[in-house]
Order: sequence, then structure tokens, then C-alpha cells
Amino acid sequence: MRLLFTAAALSLGLLVSPAFASADAACKAKAAEKKLAGAAESSFVKKCIKDAGDAAPAVSTACEKSAADKKLAGAAKTAHIKKCMADEQAAAPKK
Repeated sequence: MRLLFTAAALSLGLLVSPAFASADAACKAKAAEKKLAGAAESSFVKKCIKDAGDAAPAVSTACEKSAADKKLAGAAKTAHIKKCMADEQAAAPKK
């Protein structure tokens, strides 16, 4: 049972990590568009990533529920959640 929880936590971490990596790149691109540099850029990127991270768990929860409703497991569940998170991110209104 303990191994199952460890595996689930690790797989969730792997799913979330690409989201943060893309958030980092997106935030840096936004900072470049605003022509920020130095401390202003660092502050903007840090806050932007934090804001993106705060939104990620809500999407993950909805996607997890969707996978559970469909009784998915293993690779099928991982693929479903990854696609669900990408779809939710694409459908989110741009700020």
C-alpha cells in the first residue's frame, strides 16, 4: 500500500513538472514582451510562475476526477490526465 502511494505521488509530480516548465517559459516570454529586465523581470517571472502553480492543482483535481469517473488506471490514466490538463490550459482565457 505504501508503495502504491509513493508511485502515485511520483507520477503526479511527473505530470505537474512539465506544466511548471512551460509556465516558466511562458512567464519569461511575457516578461520579454513587457521589456522587463533585471530585478523587475525576476520579480515578474517569480510571481507569474507562482500564479500559474496556484491554478494547476484545480485543473489537476478536475482531471483526476474525470479519470476516476472513467475508471482509468496506469498509462491510460496518465495519458488522459496529461491531455485533460493541456486542454484545460488551452481553453483558459488569456490574461
